[in-house]
Amino acid sequence: MFSIYGSRLFSVVSEFSTYVYYLSAFICILINLNTGGKTNTVMRGIEMTIDESEVNKLLPEVRTLINKVVKKNMADGFLFSAGTDTQIIAYEAVKYNPDIPCLTLAFKHGQPKDTEYVKKMVELLHLKHETYQFGKEDVMKFYPKVVEALKKYDPMEIRNSLPVYIGLTLLKPKGIKTVFTGDALDELFGYPWQFHLTEDEFAKKQVEMWAEMGFSSFPMAESLGMQIKAPYRDPEFMQWAMKLPIKYKINMRNGVKYGKWILRKAYEDVIPADIIWRPKAPLEAGTGTETLRTYFNDMITDKEFNEKKTAIQAADDVEIQDKEQLLYYEVFRQKFGKPKDVFPKIEDAVQCPKCHSYIKTKIQFCKTCGAYPI
Repeated sequence: MFSIYGSRLFSVVSEFSTYVYYLSAFICILINLNTGGKTNTVMRGIEMTIDESEVNKLLPEVRTLINKVVKKNMADGFLFSAGTDTQIIAYEAVKYNPDIPCLTLAFKHGQPKDTEYVKKMVELLHLKHETYQFGKEDVMKFYPKVVEALKKYDPMEIRNSLPVYIGLTLLKPKGIKTVFTGDALDELFGYPWQFHLTEDEFAKKQVEMWAEMGFSSFPMAESLGMQIKAPYRDPEFMQWAMKLPIKYKINMRNGVKYGKWILRKAYEDVIPADIIWRPKAPLEAGTGTETLRTYFNDMITDKEFNEKKTAIQAADDVEIQDKEQLLYYEVFRQKFGKPKDVFPKIEDAVQCPKCHSYIKTKIQFCKTCGAYPI
């Protein structure tokens, strides 16, 4: 699952990262791979060598650790996307509760990319599973609740969080109080947009992300009287992952560079390769909510939008970027007030030029309105 920082940058640089992704693979092919039983990869032309004997020793340790943190953080239910993070949790969780209820969310007006992988994992693990296809009426019903729970109006975060919130509201009436998510794995192991960085640059970005990462599932669950169980946020797992060499986080398979490399490698003998080695997809692409960006355009005329945008700029000193953000901002404004009053000046804070709230950040990201860079 994404923190909003990673999700934002993943979308912003996805086109550029695709180019770098294949360029890196091409560079790797050009490197002499005859290394006496060792596997090579590159980060921006820097060769990283892995000894297969080291990997073989590490793999069972990985499985043992993940099994331990899943068992320690067992939940009553599961928001299941069949991404690498939740695949692995599911594989371990069914050992302790084969009938754990699993729920997948899909926007019925979009083109969710998780569907085929969910189906395969359900068949593989015999999961007690259902998919809920939520529609525009669900979006209109719940987006004010999401804005209120998160105390922000960043379009990408609200859009990405809606499926999670809807899923929680569906699980709660079933008596489920604790819910599994795959939060933190992307932040601990890196995003595809980071693949072109040098090792030093990657390490620096990771430290910055760890200092500010946050997950919308937690405040949303709390607002509903529920609790999120995120095994990858277990202190023992986080400590291990933070110390893990970069070459085990990002590496090559069949000429293609992957994140979470050692985790995929650890489970590739028990989860089919086409599933465990699936490409990384943004949350909004997985659930299909990316189409919401254009859906809101039909809800308000251009004339009305421009009038409201101008009025908000004059009265609140807030710049509204599009019709979707306007919808979320109106809820935020009604519930909390002007951003600069809700988040006033504090020591070492940066003022966002778009909403004028003050944010403590070293990553140039406004957690209130979603502006980047600031």
